[in-house]
Amino acid sequence: MEMLVQTYQALLSRLLPEVEPEDLTVREGQFHQVVVGPDRVVCLPRTEAAAVRLPRRAAVLRVLAEFDLGFRTPELLVESGAHGVGEPPFLVLSRVPGTPLTTDVLGDPEVADAVAAQYVGLLTGLARAGADDRVRAALPAPEDRWRRFAADVRAELFGLMSADGRQRAERELTALADLPRLTAAVVHGDLGAENVLWESTEELPRLSGVIDWDDIALGDPAEDLAAVGASYGEGLLRRVLTLGGWVDHETTTRIATIAGTFALQQALAAYQDGDEEELADGLVDYR
Repeated sequence: MEMLVQTYQALLSRLLPEVEPEDLTVREGQFHQVVVGPDRVVCLPRTEAAAVRLPRRAAVLRVLAEFDLGFRTPELLVESGAHGVGEPPFLVLSRVPGTPLTTDVLGDPEVADAVAAQYVGLLTGLARAGADDRVRAALPAPEDRWRRFAADVRAELFGLMSADGRQRAERELTALADLPRLTAAVVHGDLGAENVLWESTEELPRLSGVIDWDDIALGDPAEDLAAVGASYGEGLLRRVLTLGGWVDHETTTRIATIAGTFALQQALAAYQDGDEEELADGLVDYR
């Protein structure tokens, strides 16, 4: 953290005025480093590919700001380029209050039920947004997403895998071919625990907001449900499915199929962005 703050000291002093370096924290994501101040954050891309995507991310945040999802999303405050050329690429966003929920609190059934109900509300809000013409016009709805993903994994990652790893990956990719093309809902695309923030109350956790919308698209809600299960386990996922009325064989099959590709998704994104650490982590079970 200290090195990052020192590297961008002049920029951060301008973007986060009157904030002392010791009052800053740094959050490391797969694509960005986020410097967190008391009421705003500075998003700095880790790779050139992530920097190229910043304008799209800014455009998405503008669209989200116009639509009431029922929870907070980061508000775009400043984009790089506003003060002339030569500065590093960045976005300044409003800080969404709250912290990720830890799994230990879900041991209380009352807490687990309350959290599940709020996840249902979150996903219902995204589904409602998918019916809005403004949102649909702004977001991609790739027709051949999973086919292209499978082709890219075979072309770019298979050479990095062992023979057993390739066989495993092939099984997971083959299952994707049976997924239907669904585009009615907005899908966050990375709804892991670290991107869903909660505020503590005297009784139960309260959902405060959702961050990191880099992978937003029109697609299948099963992708976000799979992320909930990957973060918190089968117990909470089952509660969410039951409360949302989504307990059916087709939905649970789609969830399991998508969840089975999460490591490959991480590895492919890391490979394409040149992130060796994330690539190695994503491929650990394929080598």
